[in-house]
Amino acid sequence: MITKFGSLFAGHVDLENIGWTGTPVNDRWLSDEHLASVFDKTEAIVLKMEELGYDTFWAAEHHFQREGYECIPNLMLLFVHLAHLTKNLKFGCGFNISPMWHPLRLAEDFAMADHMTKGRVVFGVGRGYHSREVETFGNPSTIIDNEANRELFEEQTELLMKAFNQRSFSHHGEHYNIPPDVPYRGYDLKEITLVPRPRTLPVECWQPIVSASQRAMDFMVKHGMKGIIGGGAAAGGTTDRVMEQWRDTLAASGRETELGTDLAIGYTIHIAETPERAIEEARDYFEENMKMFAPLGFVRGLTSQQIADLGDAAKAPFAGLPTLEQAVDTGSWLVGPPDLIAEKIRDVQERYPGLDSINVGSVIGTPQDVIVEQLDIFGKEVMPEFVNQG
Repeated sequence: MITKFGSLFAGHVDLENIGWTGTPVNDRWLSDEHLASVFDKTEAIVLKMEELGYDTFWAAEHHFQREGYECIPNLMLLFVHLAHLTKNLKFGCGFNISPMWHPLRLAEDFAMADHMTKGRVVFGVGRGYHSREVETFGNPSTIIDNEANRELFEEQTELLMKAFNQRSFSHHGEHYNIPPDVPYRGYDLKEITLVPRPRTLPVECWQPIVSASQRAMDFMVKHGMKGIIGGGAAAGGTTDRVMEQWRDTLAASGRETELGTDLAIGYTIHIAETPERAIEEARDYFEENMKMFAPLGFVRGLTSQQIADLGDAAKAPFAGLPTLEQAVDTGSWLVGPPDLIAEKIRDVQERYPGLDSINVGSVIGTPQDVIVEQLDIFGKEVMPEFVNQG
């Protein structure tokens, strides 16, 4: 049964002149003050979620985005601050991009945050799809060299899990030699210890399911990781297939489960009196989000010409691009009055009996007041039916 609700915030500031005919993505250049407004916006969202009893606030790690779309570079630092403003809400790393970290620094930062928030930070890792971010930090992104990125990510995850789960450990791989074979204070160094280790063991770890490759799922199950579907290539119409593949992968490891076990699904919502009114209100947000993500490979089936037209306000409206109506039809967007949203979630619950958590939220481009209003309506008029089940 679905009893837990979270929300993912990519970290965008409020934007002007959005949608197909608005400012092209690459033409946005915001002031430092405007970019820093993401922190006040985050606090407003978090305080509303705390007030209404949401389970987890998820946020994304990103860097160098002077356009204002994803402006939070350090999740653990932010989450320690937010934990001091709240009492119950959990904070999900959605996600720490491992190829932009040394894995032991990432492990140390999480362990500190875990202690300082008394276990309210949820760990999560991802591979990274912005070449400007990952490559700048000296490692291959999925866009430039998917295979090299995957191999690095897998070794980093192996090292993270050793650091979390073993009192002392060593690791000698292609990318890391931990610890180096050096003398230290009268003895030869052979193993090393994470200080502090996390307060909460085993560490609950989440990863996005995007390509849904079997290799990725096998790796996640091997390390006891959980998966979030939504916001990527695995969203919408392919969710049934991904759910079945995940269940079968768990079964191959010896765990017989119901569809949805150890998974969460992310949906974009927009609540209004009618579905038509909701679509009308949210269309510009959908289009701005598409402008940002499609050139990064997150929208399947687009031609190179369509992607080029996204950067031209005169051409984009006539480029045959996906529509919000289509997103509603595939199920990745839930729109309409609260009772219709609840009906759609009941259907999800029926189809995936092992699912206990979903995320609901607003896409990049949505202003603060709309995000807070949507979370408020959902939290008061939809969520209680589910969190009070059983």
